Amino acid sequence: MKSQKLGRGLDALLGEMDEAYENEGSQHDAILEIPLKDIRPNPFQPRKSFDEEALLELSESIKNDGLIQPIVVTEDIDGYVLIAGERRYRASKLAKLKEIRAVVLNSDEQKMRQFALIENIQREDLNAVELAEAYAELIKLHDVTHDELSNIIHKSRAHITNTLRLLQLTPKIQKALMDKKISAGHAKVMVGLDEKNQQLILNSIVGQKLSVREVETMIKNMKNTQTSSSVSTQSDSVSYDFSNVKEKLSALGLHVKASKNKITINFESQDKIDEFLSHFRN
Repeated sequence: MKSQKLGRGLDALLGEMDEAYENEGSQHDAILEIPLKDIRPNPFQPRKSFDEEALLELSESIKNDGLIQPIVVTEDIDGYVLIAGERRYRASKLAKLKEIRAVVLNSDEQKMRQFALIENIQREDLNAVELAEAYAELIKLHDVTHDELSNIIHKSRAHITNTLRLLQLTPKIQKALMDKKISAGHAKVMVGLDEKNQQLILNSIVGQKLSVREVETMIKNMKNTQTSSSVSTQSDSVSYDFSNVKEKLSALGLHVKASKNKITINFESQDKIDEFLSHFRN
């Protein structure tokens, strides 16, 4: 029931965005030429990084052909707040335009947050970490499961779950992913490692140009080594009472040393070994 209700809500939200673009003569929304200096970015914009080269290309296109699709804003006390179209907004500023065509949409803070999240998710403009943050924000806003979000935004549940797991990585690894020093494939296999090992793997990827498969092998070997070390440590922590054994062996003229969990016999000659073994023969 919750999923159906939420689905209709988000569908309506997406429909409202489409309607704002299509119905330029709407009674509720209008398209105006607005001074760029009067517009401030959406504070809820999930995307933090923008491809400068792509922005320059878009800027040139806007210079030559104009802005094909207007941005979406809402009126604020001291101007306008951008709801959707931050790339177009930034590219227009690069093109040194004074004004920009914008749909003025009646909106509140909740819708501003959702519009920014949904627009970027639908257009796939986010890097993997920003996408994970956007999914987490939608789940928090609407109190939905991964399955329910999957049905709403038409992405597989596995994709959503695996993407969200990237938020378990340390800030350094997340930044390396956003800076394209490592791939999403590299990042996903690092989830679950502690901070020290994540940094070790990151250094190895950057320094040795490791593939995802090579990283998987490295992590597997690392875990096997840690398991062996753990077993060895547990074994070293066990302590036994060798006093009776040591006494009997010493009575045979043998040099014996005992530690926590092992006993050592030092033989002076082969004859001593043969004499010792003779005690076990029938």
